[in-house]
Amino acid sequence: MSRTIDTAMARRMAEASAIRGASIIGQPGGWGVMLKLGMQEKPLGVQRTDKPRLWRSLDSCVEFLKTELLIGHVDLDATKYSHVEPGKSRPDASKRLLNAFEAAAHDKWFREQVEIGLLEADDPATQWVSQEESEASWATKRAELVSRAGGSVV
Repeated sequence: MSRTIDTAMARRMAEASAIRGASIIGQPGGWGVMLKLGMQEKPLGVQRTDKPRLWRSLDSCVEFLKTELLIGHVDLDATKYSHVEPGKSRPDASKRLLNAFEAAAHDKWFREQVEIGLLEADDPATQWVSQEESEASWATKRAELVSRAGGSVV
């Protein structure tokens, strides 16, 4: 037997005036709803599961009850409410966000540098250096640095 009442069933029960009232109960991570049915109370559940439905915002929970189930008066119990669900705290979220911003900034810089390089390569005034000229230039610079360091070329 189901422990919760899904939204579709709750709507049908509201249309039939079978719901006597509702209580909004604070939970870790959100707000749940207990529907008063005759002498029983049952939690409003998630569609196709037997889990209680939670709203992160009290305003959206109240709005749902008013518009979907036409319940205007509710009892409120906030004693167990906390905005963070146990085990769901994400202290690393700010670090991840900072890393994402840094990565986006680096990506933007990199794309700008590639664009500058492509424009320079397409410029007819660009002077090209051959592989042989580049190797000779680096060999000269390397020999000069080795000489200044007083060592030998390895």
